[in-house]
Amino acid sequence: MATKSKRGFITIEAELCKGCYLCKSVCPFDLISVSDSLNQKGYYPAQYNEAGIEIESHVCKGCALCAIVCPDIAIEVYRE
Repeated sequence: MATKSKRGFITIEAELCKGCYLCKSVCPFDLISVSDSLNQKGYYPAQYNEAGIEIESHVCKGCALCAIVCPDIAIEVYRE
């Protein structure tokens, strides 16, 4: 019996993010980066970058480490 690999994805509310990048530092798959544009508070928010990634080992698994460490509660995790 084949097992389906766990997949997930996150959303980051850019206007809540203050750019501490704790989420970026804990992501085991390096899927979070720094945005090129400022939010309304003047911070460069974190952004989720899974689009275009084809390597199964480099996709979000929904571990929620990013959401756990986010002091601004700007990240929501979804699991498939």
